[in-house]
This record gives sequence, structure tokens and C-alpha cells, in this order.
Amino acid sequence: MSSTASPFPERIRLTGEGLVLRDWTEADVPAMPALFDHPDIAYWTPIVSPFDEEAAWARLDRDRRLRADGTAMLLAVTVDGGAPLGEVMLRRASEGTELGYAIGPAHRGQALAVRAVRVMAAYAFEELGAERVVLELEAENAASVAVATKAGFRLLDVPLITGEEKGRPFALQTWGLDRG
Repeated sequence: MSSTASPFPERIRLTGEGLVLRDWTEADVPAMPALFDHPDIAYWTPIVSPFDEEAAWARLDRDRRLRADGTAMLLAVTVDGGAPLGEVMLRRASEGTELGYAIGPAHRGQALAVRAVRVMAAYAFEELGAERVVLELEAENAASVAVATKAGFRLLDVPLITGEEKGRPFALQTWGLDRG
């Protein structure tokens, strides 16, 4: 194995917390706009908007490239390995291991994001050797702050991450969960 090999497996299926996190497939493309083409997702995430079938194909292609180069892994959130209800992401960077998520509007209120984050954090700790996983959230995003709190993350005393996305400024807080 070369030193440039991806730390992520080509195919993956994680289970726990009553969920199955699995690879996105071509068969999921028609379902993706209903999950991601929503004002909340457009506002709070970097996911493109509007999100149509063309955007879904581009996202699937991007997911595969990011995984192959070892940068990130995006998995469909399901309860049984079937229909996708949202997405959970793990991104490896020099500053650490970051998680992210987006749950389709029709599937909210079931703690899917909390459970998916816990499963992905366990994978990061157990399989990738991460010492800490982080969530980067806007303080005004009450739903995501609730996910972080319920998943056991704590607000870290680090500088805000500021920038602009989709024509609006943002300031992200960093929430952390440590191994053990």
C-alpha cells in the first residue's frame, strides 16, 4: 500500500444506534433533491442550491473523488440500508477530523443526526485513530447546536471560523468530542 492510499475503504457500511450508514449509489440520485433542496439546508450548509438531479449527480461524483483522495467520506443515513434520509460526512484535515450532517426535512424529529454523528464519531475513533472529532456550527443554528449537545459534544474555547458562503457571512463555533 502506498503512502498516498486513502484511509477510507472503497465501500463501507456502518451500523449502530438503529441506523445503517452506507455509500451513496446511483440509485439514490432521484431521492437526493427531496433531501437537500430545502431552504434550511441551503442556508446552513455549503450544499448547492437549488439542488436538483444534476446537482445530485455532481455530489455523487464529488463524494467518490473526495473518498478516493482520502479527504472526506459522505454516507447516506438510513434506518435499514434502504432509502436515504439524509447524509453524514467525515472530513480529515490537518486541523483534525470534522463531522457534518444534513437530514431531509421529511425525516427530522427522529434524532437521526444525533445518532448518525455518534456512529460516525465511533468510526473515527476506532478505525481512524482520531483523538477528537469536531462539529463546526453557527451559534444561531439551534437545531445543530441541539445535535451537538445531545451527541455529547462540548463547545471548545477556540477562535470562531469566519468567512462568506453563498453571499452571506458566517461565524462557526467549534464543538468537540474527545476519544473515550
